[in-house]
Amino acid sequence: MIARVWAPGAERVELERGGIREPLARVDGGWWEGPELSPGERYGFALDGGPTRPDPRGRSLPDGVHGLSEARELPTEPVATPGWAGRELADAVLYELHVGTFTPAGTLDSAIERLDHLVALGIDAVELLPVNAFNGEHGWGYDGVAWFAVHAPYGGPDAYRRFVEAAHARGLAVVQDVVYNHLGPSGNYLPESGPYLRSERNTWGESVNLDEPEVRRYILDNAAMWFDEYGVDGLRLDAVHALDERGAPHLLAELAAETDARSARRGRPLWLIAESDLNDPVMFEPRSDGGHGLTAQWSDDYHHAVHVALTGETQGYYADFAPLSALGIAATRGFFHAGTYSSFREREHGRPIPREAEAWRLVTFSQNHDQIGNRAAGDRITASLSERRLAIAAVLTVLSPYTPMLFMGEEWAASTPWPFFSSHPEPELAEAVENGRLEEFARMGWNRDEIAHPQDPATFAGARLDWDELDEPLHARMLERYRALIALRRREPELHSPRIAELAGTWDDDARTITLARGRIAIRVNLGDEPWRTGETADVLFTTTDAAPVEGGELVLPPDSAVVSRRG
Repeated sequence: MIARVWAPGAERVELERGGIREPLARVDGGWWEGPELSPGERYGFALDGGPTRPDPRGRSLPDGVHGLSEARELPTEPVATPGWAGRELADAVLYELHVGTFTPAGTLDSAIERLDHLVALGIDAVELLPVNAFNGEHGWGYDGVAWFAVHAPYGGPDAYRRFVEAAHARGLAVVQDVVYNHLGPSGNYLPESGPYLRSERNTWGESVNLDEPEVRRYILDNAAMWFDEYGVDGLRLDAVHALDERGAPHLLAELAAETDARSARRGRPLWLIAESDLNDPVMFEPRSDGGHGLTAQWSDDYHHAVHVALTGETQGYYADFAPLSALGIAATRGFFHAGTYSSFREREHGRPIPREAEAWRLVTFSQNHDQIGNRAAGDRITASLSERRLAIAAVLTVLSPYTPMLFMGEEWAASTPWPFFSSHPEPELAEAVENGRLEEFARMGWNRDEIAHPQDPATFAGARLDWDELDEPLHARMLERYRALIALRRREPELHSPRIAELAGTWDDDARTITLARGRIAIRVNLGDEPWRTGETADVLFTTTDAAPVEGGELVLPPDSAVVSRRG
């Protein structure tokens, strides 16, 4: 690879390798170029006689984000796994995992050893939380500062490539979570080389400068790297509502256009899935109609409705979801807030999804890294729900009319928490993160002794999945339920994701009962205190109860139960 860096404001740029600096030549557009680098060679760039910094586009940082980059031999053609033709997102079941806590070793290679578990479960695609390099040994990954480098403690770029190949060999697609809306606080040297950031701030710090063409190109080239150099099947785009876009075309539309063209050239599907707080179908509406043209987007509304229905929690943004009708609306229209008043935001929020839209373009879940990890103790719903309600959560998650996603360990009702954790080595930053988290949750009414301490190594250690739980009766029963439900979803065409207009349901807020209809199949849930006599007969396909829910030919649901049945 050629030593090359964008540094438009520099008067002099030097390449450092082997302890020696040598000048680079200025070329067009603020770029500087130099000699060929050998694979494995350590190198960095120094601007105007300053300290040596790693390559902003470097693929490997073996010594961390403050160390030198390691030169890599970049492929001349897109990577392809023999026999892997990709798969469509429609009717897939996703599985979100964090490499560092998925296994005891916390590496990509150790994660490979658990892929057969996902295949047996019925998973179609694995979604990895961010793996780009960040400072410290462990963390969520959303404070990355080297977007092109795979975090060294996970195994670096070679291990990542092995993971993708191993997943594809088992028929699993790979989705990579990427963060383009901000950079982390430690090791962020990008602003030294060019105008990557604006002075305006978003939730996490200075916003990315999307007015600068080379910064946009930096993002687009990073997306291309995951597809071309590692062969991933999709990208999950973190918090796109925080992208400070002021021009046209929108960065997301530009990214979608390039990804669609790449997909056509390679002859296999490539996905872009947005995390968006806007409740706006513009994310996946066609570019020809003014949309961004992404493949799909997350829907928090479905999560909120399921969570409130099962747990009864109504604080904060959960308040509007207190009636069971919120679940019915989210399950049949996609968004609960679609131009309606949001008490949490104190304004009208969202826009309706067109009735002709395909339901699979929403990714839904009853748990994910944010909704668990941003709780004070990082407690899963396992900690507060009975087995009967956990079984209902499984039904509502897997048989969602949208694209279902599980969070690692959910399939066996893992008891391990998953709180926010970090390992910032800088004392001041560590203290700021620790105090900020504690103060935030204390304001929300949590006792300080209930709040997980992010910098405490025990917080991270306790978040690792305990795979031995699979041998325990409760967890084994839950795993079998998830397997059966995923198999049922795959087996029954009517449970495949339809168009929004085809979704139907009825609910009773007082009795706490709900029916979600999918063709001749009905998904019924009784969250009330009394048995629900439906007055109907049906062929039972799945039940969360121990005994058959039929009395005298009539379908009867006891309290806290769910039944999936087909009308004759």
